[in-house]
Amino acid sequence: MYMEIPKRYVLSSGVAKDFVLKIHKNIYWQKQAGRVWNNYLVAKLKKIGFMQSRINPCIFTRGQTLYALYTDNSILASPSEKEIDKIMEDMRVIGLDITDKGDVSDFLGVKIEKKIGPNGQPTIHLTQPHLIDSILKELQLDHETTSSKPTPMSCSRILFRHSSSKPFDRHFHYRIVIGRLEYLLACSRPELAYSVHQCARCLSDPKVEHGKAVLWIGKYLLATRDKGIIMTPNDSESFKVSVDANFCGNWDQSEAVEDANTARSRHGFLISYAGCPLMWKSKMQPEIALSSTESEVICLSEVLRSVIPLMDLVKELKGQGFPITELIPKIFCKVYEDNSGALEIATVFKLRPRTKHINTRFYHFRQYQERGEIEILPINTTMQVSNILTKPLELTSFVRPAQIECVEETI
Repeated sequence: MYMEIPKRYVLSSGVAKDFVLKIHKNIYWQKQAGRVWNNYLVAKLKKIGFMQSRINPCIFTRGQTLYALYTDNSILASPSEKEIDKIMEDMRVIGLDITDKGDVSDFLGVKIEKKIGPNGQPTIHLTQPHLIDSILKELQLDHETTSSKPTPMSCSRILFRHSSSKPFDRHFHYRIVIGRLEYLLACSRPELAYSVHQCARCLSDPKVEHGKAVLWIGKYLLATRDKGIIMTPNDSESFKVSVDANFCGNWDQSEAVEDANTARSRHGFLISYAGCPLMWKSKMQPEIALSSTESEVICLSEVLRSVIPLMDLVKELKGQGFPITELIPKIFCKVYEDNSGALEIATVFKLRPRTKHINTRFYHFRQYQERGEIEILPINTTMQVSNILTKPLELTSFVRPAQIECVEETI
């Protein structure tokens, strides 16, 4: 590769525009820099005995040690501290310049605490108080002068584009706050997903209503600064999934003529393993669904595209000798669905005139269900955990002991 002569670089002879520099090694900010770095690291790890996962290329294993890579940050997990020390020594020997941060307590801005639960079981708490403090500082909110909110969004009205409203006065940096909120909800606060994404939809042209909605989220964070995900591992459980779709929940007649996206449905899902939440998402569906049943089937298809690779990863790790609990007869996935039409379509395989247009694209998970690896079960709407990801909820529905494991008793 070649590059132009940098400014203020003095040549011994000639004019800079007549020369170029030949690059002998990778430099920062090139388009392929990330790929070059990854290839370099993977080659080094394989040299000291690590195997790269076929399912997730960011996961490596050596013996009973698992190495999780996130760009240039990583976590080593092993039942033996001596094994971790030996691996780090091997990494230094092959030329990797690594920094040992000790026992994981903070990773990529997420505070990780190991505690003992009320029943004596070990728990892991994931919180981001420092990020929340930076958000509150940008919003100019504090406990002394600001009252808090019990929910992240008003449940009495839906946030639209509000094209005819006055522009946001920009007394805080809208884009910066939304960016920080996006990272917060992705790491430790899934209940913020719907409210933040509704505000993010109008990032290029925020109105007064959007500014007020972001301030509402900030006031909610005032009261929940130290809250986050609490993981209580349960070795007797495998995958569980909660899915929900809000059919045309953002429909706005006044905006529909200029913005057809108001007819799109929003869906959300929560994936847990061993009783611990692994992945959650709230997003507008990629196309306009023609019925509530179709919107729910689209959601089922989307979530199982995420679940199936996770199931394959667990199978791969178990095949390498990791002590992973496996339910009889196979790794089991339960998907809780509250729409009777979607449940019928997903469990009874036949061609229906009104739904044949969604037959091909969204039924890729049928073979897993036929083999008994995925079970789709009904659930009462009031017990659907993922409701929080698709619509604004009143306080009584938002704050409640909603746990997937108690649902089977109510079916």
